[in-house]
Formats: sequence, structure tokens, C-alpha cells
Amino acid sequence: HSPHPGYRPPNGPEDLYTSKPPWDIDRPQPAFHALADTGQITGRVLDIGCGTGEHALMAAHSGLDAVGVDQSAQAIGRAREKATDRGLEVRFVRHDALALADLGESFDTVLDSGLFHIFTGEARTAYTAALAAVLRPGGHYFMLGFSDRQPGGWGPHRLSRTDIESAFTDGWRIDSLVEATLDITPEPGRVEAWLAAITRV
Repeated sequence: HSPHPGYRPPNGPEDLYTSKPPWDIDRPQPAFHALADTGQITGRVLDIGCGTGEHALMAAHSGLDAVGVDQSAQAIGRAREKATDRGLEVRFVRHDALALADLGESFDTVLDSGLFHIFTGEARTAYTAALAAVLRPGGHYFMLGFSDRQPGGWGPHRLSRTDIESAFTDGWRIDSLVEATLDITPEPGRVEAWLAAITRV
């Protein structure tokens, strides 16, 4: 099975899912589950950096048309197994988050749990441009990212409020940016996060 033609291998380890990573909790993040429960996830849904697919599967369970993309072949394989096991129709594609335009598709809602915070500098600019290419005007981007309120020096880049605000200026409107948490499998079981709701204008 060849990777999607738009795929570029990630820098660093070939596959983050050869063993179970800490963010792979086998259920939706509570912050995103709350969005689904309150009807804020609508239309065609793209789960970007979907991992083993819990948020795309959550959207499909709500009757929405969902697509999940991730660079990890292991994660995509596991996500497809989950969809089959649960009797849900979701398309999972191995694809580069910085090349979303290559999908040639348009979405009403984009979900991002723990992806935005890995990008800095030019890669972050490229990522927001990639988002803009697939999110229709008036569509919503929901992002859950690691927060600078979390103590310690381990883990990915910690996002400040300013990091998020400065990345989404021209062509975007930040509707809300609130303190939240990200559930993880090891102790302490959750970490400080930001939950951003952003509209493509």
C-alpha cells in the first residue's frame, strides 16, 4: 500500500505509533466531546493529525461525513480497524498536514487535537495556510493544544495565548480561546491546554 502522493515523511522517527503514545487515549478528548454534545461540530469534518481516529469516529457516530488524516501509517491502520469494529463510515488517509490543499476537498469543521503545538516559525505559517485551503469560508477550526500554563520542561512546545492569536490574523476570527485540559495516558493523566474556536472569514 503506497502512501498518498502528497505525503512527505516526517522529520525524526519514522512512525510515532510503533508504541502507544501518551496522547492516544482510545476515546475523544473531553473538550471535543463537549463540542459534539453541544452541536458545534457540523457538516463535513476533517480530523487533522487524527492519530487512531477517535475524533473522526465521534463525528461519524453523530451522523457527520468525516475524514481523518495523519502521517503515521500505524495510526491510520488502527483508525481503520476501529471504524470497521464500530460499524462507522470514515475515510482515513495517510497525508501530510502541511499539504492539505492536495486533498482537493473542502470542510465545514476542522478538528485539531495536539497537532498545532508541534509547529513553530515557518512551519506554523505553512500549517495555517494549509488549513485555509480546506476550510470553507464560515467554517470552524477547533484546536486543543499544549499550554504554557503546564509546569516542567518535558513534552512539545508550550503554546502561549499570543502564539495562537498571532497565527490566526488575516482571514481568521478567533471566537474563543479558553483554558482547558488534554487527557493523556500516563500520570498525571491530564495536562494544561488551550481550546481555541476559530472561524475562517
